[in-house]
Amino acid sequence: MTVIRIGWKMLAIGLAIGIAACADNASEQPAENQQAAAPKGERTAWVDENRLINANTEPGNWLAHGRTYSEQRFSPLSQINKDTVEELGLAWSWDTGSTRGLEATPIVVDGVMYSTGTWSVTYAHDAATGELLWQHDPEVPREWAYKACCDVVNRGAAVWQGKVYVGTLDGRLLAIDAATGALDWQVLTIDPTKPYTITGAPRVVKGKVIIGNGGAELGVRGYVTAYDADNGEQLWRFYTVPGNPDLPFEHPELAEAAKTWRGGQWWEVGGGGTAWDAMAYDPDLNLLYIGVGNGAPWSRYTRSPGGGDNLYLASIIALNPDTGRLTWHYQTTPGDNWDYTAVQQMILADLEIGGQVRKVIMQAPKNGFFYVLDRATGEFISAEAYVPITWASHVDPETGKPVEQEQAHYLDEFKTISPGPAGGHNWHPMSFSPDTGLVYVPITENRMVFAQERDFKYDSNTWNTGIDFKYNDIDHNAPIDDGYAVVTKLVAWDPVQQRARWIVDHAHPGASGVLATAGGLVFQPNTDCRFVAYDAETGDAVWESPTRMSTIAAPVSYSVDGEQYIAFMSGWGGATGLYESISCTDGKRATTGRLLAYKLGGDAGLPEGVEPPPIPDPPQRITEDPNMIAAGEALYRKHCFFCHSISPMTEGVVPNLTWAEAEVHEAWDAIVLGGLRSQQGMISFAETLNVDQSRAIQAFIIDEAHQAKGRRIEALADGFKVAR
Repeated sequence: MTVIRIGWKMLAIGLAIGIAACADNASEQPAENQQAAAPKGERTAWVDENRLINANTEPGNWLAHGRTYSEQRFSPLSQINKDTVEELGLAWSWDTGSTRGLEATPIVVDGVMYSTGTWSVTYAHDAATGELLWQHDPEVPREWAYKACCDVVNRGAAVWQGKVYVGTLDGRLLAIDAATGALDWQVLTIDPTKPYTITGAPRVVKGKVIIGNGGAELGVRGYVTAYDADNGEQLWRFYTVPGNPDLPFEHPELAEAAKTWRGGQWWEVGGGGTAWDAMAYDPDLNLLYIGVGNGAPWSRYTRSPGGGDNLYLASIIALNPDTGRLTWHYQTTPGDNWDYTAVQQMILADLEIGGQVRKVIMQAPKNGFFYVLDRATGEFISAEAYVPITWASHVDPETGKPVEQEQAHYLDEFKTISPGPAGGHNWHPMSFSPDTGLVYVPITENRMVFAQERDFKYDSNTWNTGIDFKYNDIDHNAPIDDGYAVVTKLVAWDPVQQRARWIVDHAHPGASGVLATAGGLVFQPNTDCRFVAYDAETGDAVWESPTRMSTIAAPVSYSVDGEQYIAFMSGWGGATGLYESISCTDGKRATTGRLLAYKLGGDAGLPEGVEPPPIPDPPQRITEDPNMIAAGEALYRKHCFFCHSISPMTEGVVPNLTWAEAEVHEAWDAIVLGGLRSQQGMISFAETLNVDQSRAIQAFIIDEAHQAKGRRIEALADGFKVAR
């Protein structure tokens, strides 16, 4: 097994948590709003209910986020197969100009590809040539980046009757003309005074655009909303957690949920339960499935000190899409205490279990158990651990609830718990092959030190988790030094037998999405700058090609004029990418994220990568006063840590301040207090910090830079190659 060994703390929390983006390493190329080219033929994305329900009969298109409502991410195309894959080559590429994370799953309709990039920009391309047809920039205020837990990403669009629907980072839902890129309508889906964001892809069901939101880390209340696809009128809203119990509940399900929240005043922080990613839909059952996220605060000792399951946190909920009313729910992590969201992808399939065919919904949420449920009733069928777990021993087959272990409880002492908040599986899409009966899951084995934050007070300008992160921030302060390393893998999981069939170990931290095809292949672009095809039965790598960029998004497959393509967005960022460097095998990397498309006989070339710049020497210390440095460290943990890595080994898409150039330190107060770089996402902290506090943080950063230089030298002597 090949692993990357870095200070375990940073990866355990950074990869685990996914951390807010504050400033770009380089400014992005501006996208001209509604830059239109003359449409070629009928490029109208005319997708109606019948096409979406029967999407599986259109193998040449990718009409919905997971290709079909079942979200299986399986392509019936087989022109690219085990016998022909060696002929696969790059057909075309298109540079986004972005230095931030790209997570979108493209939609392909009748030869046109619709995708999204950073800052919620939408693109339309000729799917055969890569020609840009139009792009639409919603002009998200750059300071909104501070409210995003996990980079300024967007996971994709939805299409319906000539419109492209996109959620924006600042909480709007857009309807864009599919032919021209012109804005048709937009609606604000959030309270803009709260730290909400939208990074997930909307879905369209029965003429309704369904969208959720994120923001639980900073403190919000989750909900999912349905809007009329024609005009943006709000049709219904389902709140996932109860609000202030002294006020009337918005819908009856919340009265029952409130009985499971005991003590505390969770509504002042928000309660959490944001539905920021996964959805699926069964048109036969007329059920819309929504994945619900973690609590706000994370710590149930703060959020609900009297105990209780805290519905509907960390749950799969089944709603009637006509009314938005609850049909059933299943909670994967009752009383969530560890950021174990259940927003991870849900797959619908029909499986033979115990001698009968069951209509099931499958999920591998953060908590480390792979679940199989009856999707008509929510009945528990089975669950087994797919990664190492210390917080629970098993899921009780009678109750369907996890059995917590003593190691899970951190109220009175810190505990090292697996998985960490990154989860065994996060948002990175998995796929299911009906040919093999296997689910291909990108997993991460990780952990984190949890400790209860004493004297918690809500602060609207920072994360409100109720967790004391002091054991998880700086390499030389870590309480455990046992050579621990985060490991990422691709696992072929048998959902009937509930066991792994094969496992592929990856060399670089950070997961990426997966596609399975009828050609007997599983495609995964990896974070070590390679695009790989695996044998779906054995896991053997049968083909690979360099991408010159770490990738976290998932591929899609489609066909144009009889040729099959595999395409994906390639761009480093997201949770892990905020602090971890790109790690291409030859040490060179692209300077921008790209949209890449492959076909048999493709012979397009990628530009050569470039060597990363050298790490500058640390600036002169501004103080040696240990009290000032300690005060700066405490402030850094509270206000800066969730954006900027201070590991001496790596730098992600947000600058590592221990590597800051001299001009950064010369303009320190202008940046931190004056908002000099607000247009790059670095907000002003003038309302939060005074000059002395700003200077204390700078003193700590410079002190850390000097210590980091020594650790870098030691690491290089031990043979560690600094990724930058």
